[in-house]
Amino acid sequence: MQHTTPAATLGVVGGGQLGRMMGEAAGPLGVEIVVSDPTPDCPAAPLVRDQIVGDFDDYEAIRDLADRADVLTFEIELADPDEMERVSEETGTPVHPDPDTLRTIQDKLVQNRALADAGIPVPEFRQVDDEADLKAAGEELGWPLMLKAREGGYDGRGNLPVDSPEDAADALDAVGGSALAEELVDFERELAVMGVKGADEVRAYPVTETVHEAEILRETVCPARADSAVRSRAREVAFEVLDILEGRGVYGIELFETREAQSASDGASGDEPRAAEGEILVNEIAPRPHNSGHWTIEGATTSQFEQHVRAVLGWPLGDASRRAPSVTTNILDDVEEPEPAELSGTDTVLETPGASLHWYGKREVRPLRKMGHITLIDENATDAVELLGEARTLRDALTFE
Repeated sequence: MQHTTPAATLGVVGGGQLGRMMGEAAGPLGVEIVVSDPTPDCPAAPLVRDQIVGDFDDYEAIRDLADRADVLTFEIELADPDEMERVSEETGTPVHPDPDTLRTIQDKLVQNRALADAGIPVPEFRQVDDEADLKAAGEELGWPLMLKAREGGYDGRGNLPVDSPEDAADALDAVGGSALAEELVDFERELAVMGVKGADEVRAYPVTETVHEAEILRETVCPARADSAVRSRAREVAFEVLDILEGRGVYGIELFETREAQSASDGASGDEPRAAEGEILVNEIAPRPHNSGHWTIEGATTSQFEQHVRAVLGWPLGDASRRAPSVTTNILDDVEEPEPAELSGTDTVLETPGASLHWYGKREVRPLRKMGHITLIDENATDAVELLGEARTLRDALTFE
């Protein structure tokens, strides 16, 4: 297909920081972006063509978006696949990734079953509908275990470690009832691979190490501090995941590198454990650009955001290779109550060679809310870990006071 520039308008359900960075990437390609988001003047608004104000399941807003776009996509799992599919059928505007993929990923139990049925390794898990189910899961999987809300959780939200049967009732209340119980994986490290499905090609970025605290992603290191065999296996599993997902776009694939042998089957199936020592297990999937891929803006030849724009439009994919060792560290604040967002101490970041500051345009700081990130790259570094200490120093010098 021959492409022309200016070429297309992309409609994005969601206008948070991912939509904002998508807008930054789309402009040089001659692609205009219109977003729909419930927050007036959302973070993406200053960097896109227009915003339609509407909830993520607002039919009229999504219909308006489709009428103005060549392709629809989304930057948040709270987007409504039923309404997007309905609008697509009425207007002929395609949706990527496919709404069925979003349905699968929105429900963590359905997601794990789809992966296990395809032979892709996941932690052993059980469906949990009530306190009795959770206690039974603990007896089978062992205490402590990880409890995940089936719906509404993403980026670590809705996940809760449960230490004992005595905590079962409170844990279920905390995640909102119907849930997924997983064995608590004894992992060496957490990894991520940003995968891309284009019109007729599939690619993956280098394996990245992710560092979490309190279930929130704090830092990424690329290349990951894993040996070459582990990184090769992680990419292999990522391609297996991409093979079962429908629709074009970027996918964030979160993984565990286990420390010891772990079970890797749906316990309900009675399959024998598939994982061996040092195995790679799939943790969760995001059908969109992801925080673990933010390093690609400066650290890769083509950023994950440009890649997503190219992919959903059916354009040729860009080079996904790494340009230099890269680390990112998220800018959060442990405030107890919401307060106006005003960041101080940025001069040091701006003066540091290889450092880049990304501000997400949110007007209010909330407890553990991601407000931005710093990326540090160095083409002369022999290992990305060399950069981690400096990146942390730059981050810790920033304040919201």
